[in-house]
Amino acid sequence: MQTQLTDEDIRFYRDNGYMIRRNFLDAEQVAELRSNVLAAIAAMPGKRKIAGVGADLVEGDAYYDRVFTQRINLWRLSDVVQRYMQSPALGEMLCKLEGADRFRLWHDQAFIKEPFGNPTALHIDNPYWSFHSRQSISIWIALEDATLENGCLCFLPGSHKLARYDNVFLRDEFGAIFDIYPEMKDIQPVHAVMRAGDCSFHNGLTVHGAGVNMTTGRRMAMSCAYMPDGAVFNGQQNILPDSYFAELRVGDPLDNDELNPLI
Repeated sequence: MQTQLTDEDIRFYRDNGYMIRRNFLDAEQVAELRSNVLAAIAAMPGKRKIAGVGADLVEGDAYYDRVFTQRINLWRLSDVVQRYMQSPALGEMLCKLEGADRFRLWHDQAFIKEPFGNPTALHIDNPYWSFHSRQSISIWIALEDATLENGCLCFLPGSHKLARYDNVFLRDEFGAIFDIYPEMKDIQPVHAVMRAGDCSFHNGLTVHGAGVNMTTGRRMAMSCAYMPDGAVFNGQQNILPDSYFAELRVGDPLDNDELNPLI
């Protein structure tokens, strides 16, 4: 992993709410992570979306299910995925980018945009989650080339500074987020074209999306979201086990080491 950061990297990330890192993984690392992600997905029963304990999410036939094939918390099934997503060197990188002391893993996600898969509408991540934080962060690793043709990511630079915890849940209007944030409509998107092994980081309040896959091939990526240590429950279910969710009260720390390990 190429985890070194310059002062300019940190300034750019904090100003724009995202950063692209070229050659984050070398070809051997890409092959290792990709094969283990696919093996973990294959080990999951049926169309269940969450590995191990977690909310009972199952892939269906709605519009969102045709945006991408999504499988969550593969670190529970694969030591290799766990090693990459919970790397201490990556954790140090996240802390430097966000100015936080420590991070916990919220959840990982494999995203496979299938051939002719629907676009991923512009959205904000953190409002979906069971905690609110302006220091939440995600990494998105391209395990295959991500191009304009197959649905690469795009970011709205600086949108994290304008965002609240209001959100629009993914639907077929790509720009529906502007119904909530009309002040963002004039921000020019940046298209994150990546080669396999490149990655991006984005703040949990940065608006982003991805285009339609206009090819006959898949576009595969591995992502992971992190919350700063000390984040508290906001009352919202996301991917937590139902029994754990039932025990939580608003304001409780989300510090369960089995579900959300420190990295």
